[in-house]
Amino acid sequence: PLQICVSKCPDRYLTYLSAQGSAASLEYYRDFCTPEFKSSRKPPLEVLKDRECPAMLIPSTPLARRCFPAIQAKKGVIMVGNETTYDDGQGRRRNVTELLEGAKKANVVLETRQLAMKIFEDYTVSWYWIIIGLVIAMVASLIFIVLLRFLAGIMVWVMIVMVILVLGYGIFHCYMEYAKLKGEAGSDVSLADLGFQTDLRVYLHLRQTWLAFLIILCVLELVIVLLLIFLRKRILIAIALIKEASRAVGHVIPHPLFPLCTFFLLCLCIAYWASTAVFLSTSNEAVYKVFNESACPFSGQTCKPETFNTSNVTKLCPDAQCLFAFYGGETAYHKYLIVLQFFNVFMFFWLANFVIALGQVTLAGAFASYYWAFKKPDDMPAFPLFSAFGRALRYHTGSLAFGSLVLAVVQVIRVTLEYLDHRLKAAENKFAKFLLSCLKCCFWCLEKFIKFLNRNAYIMIAIYGTNFCTSARNAFFLLMRNIIRVAVLDKVTDFLFFLGKLLIVGSVGILAFFFFTQRIKLVQDTAPPLNYYWVPILTVIVGSYLIAHGFFSVYGMCVDTLFLCFLEDLERNDGSAEKPYFMSQNLRKLLKKTNKGQQDA
Repeated sequence: PLQICVSKCPDRYLTYLSAQGSAASLEYYRDFCTPEFKSSRKPPLEVLKDRECPAMLIPSTPLARRCFPAIQAKKGVIMVGNETTYDDGQGRRRNVTELLEGAKKANVVLETRQLAMKIFEDYTVSWYWIIIGLVIAMVASLIFIVLLRFLAGIMVWVMIVMVILVLGYGIFHCYMEYAKLKGEAGSDVSLADLGFQTDLRVYLHLRQTWLAFLIILCVLELVIVLLLIFLRKRILIAIALIKEASRAVGHVIPHPLFPLCTFFLLCLCIAYWASTAVFLSTSNEAVYKVFNESACPFSGQTCKPETFNTSNVTKLCPDAQCLFAFYGGETAYHKYLIVLQFFNVFMFFWLANFVIALGQVTLAGAFASYYWAFKKPDDMPAFPLFSAFGRALRYHTGSLAFGSLVLAVVQVIRVTLEYLDHRLKAAENKFAKFLLSCLKCCFWCLEKFIKFLNRNAYIMIAIYGTNFCTSARNAFFLLMRNIIRVAVLDKVTDFLFFLGKLLIVGSVGILAFFFFTQRIKLVQDTAPPLNYYWVPILTVIVGSYLIAHGFFSVYGMCVDTLFLCFLEDLERNDGSAEKPYFMSQNLRKLLKKTNKGQQDA
């Protein structure tokens, strides 16, 4: 539709054809025509065909720098400018209710704009309190990591005992329900005879249901107790490694700035990808084509609006129009624009994975220097983090790029499969959908495996300086030789990280809720007035989660690095004077290992 900037909105009904009969009306109509419209002697049909003036004017009111029909209701009758009908400029009378649909859509836009303005206002009055909440989350994350040195063992064992007690109560409850139903009518019906019932509460009145629950819970309880008996030592090793990781974080990273560096580099990658994608998308040209209602040999051909009225097309096809068709082009560049966008996405994944890999190998190098220091922390470099970062850039850039490339290829394939799945949603080919679902599942698993392999390969690169393939092979087989220890450590750390994130995000979120809803009497007058109190609360919760995730990602890298170093230490050293153990004294005591010629205190 034709859009024109005007000094004021129209205040009357008027069509261009009816304005031709009065010089005053035509002069008024000029204010709503394009700047190119100069000659009033031009035939009206030519003016409307060339879209120099609108076909009609409607009484309107200004709203958000737009002119909207002045709709009003009088005694239940919808009217515009005290009229219930209007001339559409083509000699037909229409009801003003047809204008309501456009007004409704405009109202949605306005409501959205008002909502955005209110949210922006909330941010302007609460931004400093949001920053304070995020600082509290940062301090809480740091305190939690420090406390893991002292409370890791207690939290793990309390969790294990709670699981055993919950399962024990479940067994007791199932037995009491089973015994209570004895002798009741209909309780001895078997599950097979009852069949499938939509109301699941029916099954709770059967003894066989509670007997099945009882057996399942007893089996789970027995399995957990047996695992605790046989994996007790490995759980103790996992707890000791977590405590050692807490010490290492304190020595290597005395400040929480490193995750921010990785985040900043990732933001640069996202900005590069987004700006390139926008430039590629807007590098198209507006393509105009000939449209006509009757037969015309030029139909569908490209045209130029500036010279269309003077061309031979209008002479041979009087009803033809040169209208906008799409954004694109006919050159080789425009034809392969989708390939360039695809390459841009691939480069984004490659760069983002490279930044993450650089951060991982830097952290791994710093934490490895802590583990392999015989006298901790005296034998460590003065600035282990900067030393590891320098080594990564100088010696390991190629390995990081190769590992990132492998992961980026898999991720691009996954994105392509998601795109195909979106395009095939309306298709009826069930085999194609099934095959696509299988491929998506397989590549999801492959991506998870490559991420796991890359992470451990980067640790081996940081320790030994070998290339990516050698490091990946050595790390994989080292972990496979200690698969039970890997599983135990992974589950223990997952539990602690989950507990830490839940504790930090939950506590900071509850504090933000009570503060911004003015429920804390001490600071009731300090809380800013808000349109929507959930805006700063959600911002604090999401920010707290990201901060906690950043801290725990560093901590998780520390645990994984120390674990691989620990396994290498056990396999390569024997405690002799020539090959002493580098593990901490607590780990040596736990494994009953000693360095000959040294006395463990």
